[in-house]
Amino acid sequence: MLRNKTNDDKADTLLAKSLVPIIDLAHCGTEECPVKSVVTRVGHQLHKALTEKGLALLVNHGICDEKLKTAWDHLDDFVDLPTDVKEHYIRSGDDNHGYVSPGIERFDGKTPELRHAFNICTLNAKNLPEEPLPGFADHISVLAEDFKALARFVLQALAISLDIPQTFFVEKHSHMLSGDHDNETTLRLLYYPPIVEDDENSKNAFVKGRCKYSYQRCVSNQPDFRPEYNPRDDYNELDGEALKNSETTERHLPNGEVIRCGAHTDYGTFTLLSQDSEGGLEVQLPGSDKWHRVGHLPGAILVNCGEILSIWTQNKYAALPHRVVVPEQEHLRSRGRHSIAFFCHPDNLTMISPNDLPLPADNQDAISKKPRKKSFKAAKEKVYNAYQLIQKRFRDTYQNGSQ
Repeated sequence: MLRNKTNDDKADTLLAKSLVPIIDLAHCGTEECPVKSVVTRVGHQLHKALTEKGLALLVNHGICDEKLKTAWDHLDDFVDLPTDVKEHYIRSGDDNHGYVSPGIERFDGKTPELRHAFNICTLNAKNLPEEPLPGFADHISVLAEDFKALARFVLQALAISLDIPQTFFVEKHSHMLSGDHDNETTLRLLYYPPIVEDDENSKNAFVKGRCKYSYQRCVSNQPDFRPEYNPRDDYNELDGEALKNSETTERHLPNGEVIRCGAHTDYGTFTLLSQDSEGGLEVQLPGSDKWHRVGHLPGAILVNCGEILSIWTQNKYAALPHRVVVPEQEHLRSRGRHSIAFFCHPDNLTMISPNDLPLPADNQDAISKKPRKKSFKAAKEKVYNAYQLIQKRFRDTYQNGSQ
């Protein structure tokens, strides 16, 4: 009996095995007046999900699919712009805002990330490609506000999950996407071009390719594989050679799969991720070194912990290692992938230390009678603020790029 590879691949996911917690946010109230019972229930569910699995899927979150698809359309249109136009919006220096071309980032320190990304850290229209793409700024601003509202709800639920004051985390994330350089929260639009086999040298290369992400089918029966965009144009000679070498070494897995985004953990408090039906996301569950494909639940938004939340909670909520891969099947490699990530970060001057996290409410009397003492080890450790932590990680990511 022949094995049905496609169906087996779908069944071999955490979601298909019911190993991904699903949290319903319906009837949660408004941002100004959340329903306390729902916040409490979600907080308990997040505690169980993040300690046991490191992630959860949020449903009925209030962000409709059409808003996400329109944002991906805007990103596709931006990628299609002439190179000299895109150059006006390139990310540079310590400012995370702007366009990142394929090959610039190296999350694992060596493998160039072959994808297009537009980081949005401010909603000021002058910093967005509104002139070449009318409507871009307005739509992204509305979408960003939706993600901010969802993030604030999650922040409250996280506080409840840790049995600390409900507003603790919200107060430390009060400047998200404010544009005043007081917070590094980022709404990131991502497009991973298809991977196709180059018969001349038998190695995988990525090409532009336009795909209809919603239906896992390309626009036409013969996808547009014209290499309209060459990432080597963006690098100096040394960077180009590094990218060339990586295509034949670091990008392949033993089973024939191709890495689109190298293994890493996110830097901030947590990440909200929406992805199209192509998927490709893999994670390492807490206490395991094995990679598991997550699977795709239409309309759901994935939440996973970042490094700052891990520090705050002394690894109770561990940062989740993850990567993006392409299966070995050629028909899957020839598809692009879209996603939107909302990286929630504390305000820049927030000091990140587990000693700053309030003790649970039940221990408040003990605090007043006997102040908590820091251990000798904790007293010796240097405490960094949120800005210092993220800038260090940015330097690690972009150190080999030309930013």
